[in-house]
Amino acid sequence: MRAVLRTVDRVLLGLVGLILLALGGSVLAIGFGAPAPSWWLHQGPHDVLLGEAERTRWRDAGWWWPVVIAALAVLLLLALWWLVAVVRRRRLAEVLVDTGDGEGAVLRGRALEAALAQEADRVDGVERAKVRLTGRRTAPATRIRLLLAPHVDPGTALHDLTSRALTHARASANLDDLPAEVHLRGVKHGAERVN
Repeated sequence: MRAVLRTVDRVLLGLVGLILLALGGSVLAIGFGAPAPSWWLHQGPHDVLLGEAERTRWRDAGWWWPVVIAALAVLLLLALWWLVAVVRRRRLAEVLVDTGDGEGAVLRGRALEAALAQEADRVDGVERAKVRLTGRRTAPATRIRLLLAPHVDPGTALHDLTSRALTHARASANLDDLPAEVHLRGVKHGAERVN
């Protein structure tokens, strides 16, 4: 679902940007004296975009206002859906821990993220680790970004992360499963001179 939202977000932003750029650029160009195509609404620097005839042409038609209101309502709902999808918190605030006595404990998500990031930073060759919890409070998942030193084998770093940091986090939170999505990236460094 997140990939679909990201794709929809990028496509909508791209379309809105292109439309605004085309309309604004053409109005600006015509305002500075560029010739306008015959079908264009705006014909010169002293012309208005929508004249009295264009603005009032369909006002007396019985279908006009319901169509306008329905189209604006759909646009409003789409804009609200887009805003909620962009602003919605993707970080898990708390994890429900089974204490074994029928009761449950709540572990703050940020505390688990910080502990997991500290332990991931201790893996040999990891320059920096960023951890984010996602999922549900009864079934959390992690997203981990590791910045690796140039000399590190990514497979070894990934094995060390899963066998140490993720295993400790799963055991300390008493979780049956803690899926992880790990992104590895190398530190940018200049070319070394070889003699």
